[in-house]
Amino acid sequence: MPDFVALFTSVRKHSVYLCEPLETEDYVPQPVVYVSPAKWHLAHTTWFFEEFILKQFKSNYRVFNAKYSFLFNSYYNTVGDKLIRTDRGNLTRPSVAEIYNYRNYVDEKMCELLAYDEMPDQVGELLTLGLNHEQQHQELLLTDMKYILGHNPLFPVYKEGFSLVQTKNEDIGLLSIESGLYDIGFAGEGFCYDNELGRHKVFLEALEIQRELVTNDEFIDFINDDGYKRFDLWLDEGWQWVNQNNVNCPLYWHKIDDKWHNYTLSGLLPVEDEDILAHISYYEAQAYAQWRGMRLPTEFEWEVAADQLKWGQRWEWTSSAYAPYPNFKIAEGAIGEYNGKFMVNQMVLRGASASTSVGHSRKTYRNFFHPQYQWQLTGIRLAKS
Repeated sequence: MPDFVALFTSVRKHSVYLCEPLETEDYVPQPVVYVSPAKWHLAHTTWFFEEFILKQFKSNYRVFNAKYSFLFNSYYNTVGDKLIRTDRGNLTRPSVAEIYNYRNYVDEKMCELLAYDEMPDQVGELLTLGLNHEQQHQELLLTDMKYILGHNPLFPVYKEGFSLVQTKNEDIGLLSIESGLYDIGFAGEGFCYDNELGRHKVFLEALEIQRELVTNDEFIDFINDDGYKRFDLWLDEGWQWVNQNNVNCPLYWHKIDDKWHNYTLSGLLPVEDEDILAHISYYEAQAYAQWRGMRLPTEFEWEVAADQLKWGQRWEWTSSAYAPYPNFKIAEGAIGEYNGKFMVNQMVLRGASASTSVGHSRKTYRNFFHPQYQWQLTGIRLAKS
């Protein structure tokens, strides 16, 4: 049997570690609706264990604060009412110190429960889901903090030497994939999300896929060729997005004295030509691929090629809409709200990024975001038929 106490403690400590460089004031802001405050992330991941494990399986458990279920529920309608997402940044109270008290209280009660020799199998399953859920939020915590600090005119340093975007390709060239039937989806032992299940066969036409991701200097060529001004390169919605939001470069890029700089978690630094491009929307990825005379791979093409690619530095946009696999079924109860209800108007990203927690990546992982979002560490891998 796994050492559940050790696993739980390790993941929970990492969230706290990520917050160590923060000032108290950094925990609260929410500049846009899709970015959540650090304090909310710490509380919401704690609420998950309290709501789905402690309240259900620990006898005589007393909740830390009855109001927290309303404050820190994210989107689980089955559980009850929840705070409007746009109001997360208005929570000056409870204080940061109180949230850490909440984490300590729940951690203590969880360790007591997990220490029992006889524990229902369902607890182990929910714990595994909860730990993976927290690892998702660890990545979001980093990227949300980058958005918060990156929109501060002082461009403050989160942590020296912690850039995350100063990474380079380890391989170059084209990988050929033969046409044929391939198995897609998770198989074997270990954890996966329900959206990875429903292993099935797909037919792929022959293609070539780049071993390397697009670099900063390659994207600068696109900018210099008026890539953001040429409507012929863009999907209609993408062209509207560019013009309505005055987009003319990747997120966090600033031109200073005719030289591109980008905000990193190590502060504002010059853009390094050979570093892998980051913080690109699906719209930008598609337009760049069009400009190069290539295309984005489908998620199925990416998965088939994955074992022969160096991946994990950027979430990679695919041309696949987020949709259920064959025989996908939404689980009953609140846990069923985890993935299935979001299968509309979003695009699939594959791989992982430099901000992904250790042990939280696999080639069947299906990340998904709306096509306009740039704030994750997203990049571009090209393909051609």
